[in-house]
Amino acid sequence: IQKCRRVGKPVITATQMLDSMIRNPHPTRAEVSDVANAVLDGTDAVMLSGETASGKYPVESVSTMARVVARTETAGHFTDIQVQRGVSASVTTTDAIGYATVQIATELRAAAIITSTKSGWTARMIAKHRPKTPIVAVATDEQTARILNLVWGVYPVQGHDITTTDEMITTAVEKAQEAGFVRKGDTVVITAGVPVGMSGTTNLIKVHEVAE
Repeated sequence: IQKCRRVGKPVITATQMLDSMIRNPHPTRAEVSDVANAVLDGTDAVMLSGETASGKYPVESVSTMARVVARTETAGHFTDIQVQRGVSASVTTTDAIGYATVQIATELRAAAIITSTKSGWTARMIAKHRPKTPIVAVATDEQTARILNLVWGVYPVQGHDITTTDEMITTAVEKAQEAGFVRKGDTVVITAGVPVGMSGTTNLIKVHEVAE
């Protein structure tokens, strides 16, 4: 899990997570602990297999896993653990921008981090630092938006092709508002690449107050 986080690669923890629920409506304590520890270790996703594919209690299995994940993530020490296990910023521009974006958003208590992304790479470089602030990824590519659903803390929304930096900022904020993540008066941190529309050019951070 830590190796994946260092390079911003989504990681799934799976296989026999709630194996006893194939036959029983309730998990064992050890299984609950396994799910919780996967979350604390910083995994992007946990996945069921036989529990839902062939088990007697598929709905209960999904409900149980969702409940354990939610309770673990809302535990007071969850974010502190993620920070302690945080990854070192690399030397690439995108890595540095991602790390700085998280620090700025944390210090300013921003309502959201908004990133306009073509490939999803910037969102992943931000997410690997596990910020408290939600990451709204405005993706111009539908496939990228779907893939980003897997990444920890990222909420992808579908955008459209844009040509200027001003249009990019306006569109990104509008999409975040439409999705219900920000509202008038909120402070957000925006990151993207200039020139607009080119993958791998992340080089901009902007602190923005939502006007309307």
